[in-house]
Amino acid sequence: MRTRRLRDFGHTIGILAPGPHNAITDVPGVLVGQTTVIDEARDVYSGVTAIVPPELPTAAGLFVGNGYGKLVGATQLQELAELETPILLTSTLNTFRVADSLLSWLLDRAPEPLTSVNPVVGEVNNGWLSTGDPRPVTGEHVYAALDGAADGPVEMGNVGGGAGACALGFKAGIGSASRQVALSDCELTVGVLVQANMSGHLRLLGKTFAPAPEQPADEGSCVVVVALDLPCNPRQLERIAARGVFALGQVGAAFSQGSGDYGLAFSTIPDPAPRTLEPADLDRVFAGVLEAVEEAVIDALLAADTVRTSLGRQALALPYELLG
Repeated sequence: MRTRRLRDFGHTIGILAPGPHNAITDVPGVLVGQTTVIDEARDVYSGVTAIVPPELPTAAGLFVGNGYGKLVGATQLQELAELETPILLTSTLNTFRVADSLLSWLLDRAPEPLTSVNPVVGEVNNGWLSTGDPRPVTGEHVYAALDGAADGPVEMGNVGGGAGACALGFKAGIGSASRQVALSDCELTVGVLVQANMSGHLRLLGKTFAPAPEQPADEGSCVVVVALDLPCNPRQLERIAARGVFALGQVGAAFSQGSGDYGLAFSTIPDPAPRTLEPADLDRVFAGVLEAVEEAVIDALLAADTVRTSLGRQALALPYELLG
């Protein structure tokens, strides 16, 4: 697994400082767990990534850039602006198995019987690389990701729900970043995790790179999760989630008709009277999201390893030489 990040090459994106780990786990209380399911002999590249807020339920906002995808729990999340469960990310046909296992995990740990709960599970299409088994993720994999969720650095690239992902002509996967944002009366942390899997031409350091001809033309999907340690009102969280999707365009995402592009933002501080940010402060949060998502996508590419399948398909790692 490659471990170098954009900042290791002396490059930065934007003007805001990252948190200690430059990851979504810089937001206090947010945990990430991942289980990777790879069997090269059978062309299986899949897994599950779990993002666990410190307290649930909590306020959340959803933005759908393009709905050509699967996001279990989306309608209730949009209707109530409330996140009830951890957020799990996986590959297309594992979505429903993962949602069922998440529900079982919640039932196992509920202090009293549950009569209703809204599991939230997103996905990307990994079918171009992962052709051996469309549903390799089991309940054990889901439990392992949730039970192993931790703070600290987030593993990136060919891991968890990003194991079979390709983006912008290269092998991609999971990326994460954070920004410290100074508001008029306090400082907050904006953290993002991106499951990067989209078509387009990579834009990097002022240059544009055409994708390899053997890459899938318009299949993909991309999920952007944003966490912030501020009790923010649901409408503003929805607008913050939108900036997570908009940021994909900065690195060259094509937003093709066959790609489901989703943004989800949540507050780690539940509050019955959430704060409404003043326009200037909201703009600062927007800037933090835009910077962090762009860097997270680049770091996902830099962390990912080349994958070659038995069918002759390949997804090449982003060459470090492009960064000087």
